[in-house]
Amino acid sequence: MAEIRVGVVGAGILGLAIARRLTRTRPDMKVTVLDKEARVAAHQTGHNSGVAHAGLYYAPGSLKATLCRRGIGLLKEYCAGKGLPYEECGKVVVARDAGEIGPLEEIERRAAANGVPGLRRLTGAELREIEPHVAGVAALHSPTTAIVDFPAVARALAADVTDGGGEVRLGFEVVRLGRAGERVRVGSPDEELVLDLLIVCAGLQSDRVARLAGDSPEPAIVPFRGEYYRLVPSRTDLVRGLIYPVPDPRYPFLGVHFTRRVDGGVDVGPNAVLALAREGYRRRDVRPADLWETLRFPGFRHLARQHWRTGAKELYGSAVKRAFVAQARGFVPELTADDVVAAPAGVRAQAVDPDGSLVDDFRIGRLGPIVTVRNAPSPAATSSLAIAEHITDRL
Repeated sequence: MAEIRVGVVGAGILGLAIARRLTRTRPDMKVTVLDKEARVAAHQTGHNSGVAHAGLYYAPGSLKATLCRRGIGLLKEYCAGKGLPYEECGKVVVARDAGEIGPLEEIERRAAANGVPGLRRLTGAELREIEPHVAGVAALHSPTTAIVDFPAVARALAADVTDGGGEVRLGFEVVRLGRAGERVRVGSPDEELVLDLLIVCAGLQSDRVARLAGDSPEPAIVPFRGEYYRLVPSRTDLVRGLIYPVPDPRYPFLGVHFTRRVDGGVDVGPNAVLALAREGYRRRDVRPADLWETLRFPGFRHLARQHWRTGAKELYGSAVKRAFVAQARGFVPELTADDVVAAPAGVRAQAVDPDGSLVDDFRIGRLGPIVTVRNAPSPAATSSLAIAEHITDRL
């Protein structure tokens, strides 16, 4: 049989998971991963919170729900096989007052429908048995929610790709895409490849690469920077596992929460503020072309008009440390500003439709020999091995 040449744009955890599955299931394929950076997991995967989600929040029957439940099992098995950290520290979703009981019950309903194991509804007293420093009138406990090292998982996946006969080409920035009959031409500033199949998993650049392929300009990526603080070592005993608020159903963001990490540290955050560059991890990172592209996108303007009050609140929390800490203190009253120091931020590639709607579910398209992943936010890292199955089984 003739060799089928396949390219995967993006050396984050999703692109690498897809490439690994192809090298293992399709010996007739020669797989090449392309990424503009000098290392794998340089962006969203490398700035991830490290949480392996059990599937509590997602609408039953959605791709997120289905692939998250399948993905966390595959991820746990993969980490065990590779000797990578995987700790089921558990998670509590905390209702701070009676007004949040109803939304908490909806999360419980969704989680049960999604088959999340071990769920338990907690009273305020039972909550404090699990998290002694947390205040709340009720909570939902998910004991199988875990923490992992996603950059380490990505590096292991990259090694699997090369061990399986594939290639990971770093420093290859895709600047041109074109069709050559049934094939695809993929160009960097220095060379061009001719491929039989291309899968685009470009994260923060996914809409741009999709447009190069001839796909619709929407949904467009609007980058949101998530800023974190980190508990000082002497105060990490305030948190045993993962402490989350009851999320606002209008947004795909989960709000400020406490995240224990595999290295023993505890992060507090994130907020969600507009990033002034697609890859702008610091407040001073500004790329005028990126910012202008966001501001002139009608979907962003609709979004800003609809949710400016929430945006202003997030900006205030970003600018004023005590405001950020005050949000977190709603769950851990003992927390003070002296207990936290600044931690690295991440940038979320949030797809937005032209009417300003935040795209919630995974969105995957097909243009002949080109597959485009247009929206893959959290829990994409948790779901990566399952998303890889989903895409490759449908090629």
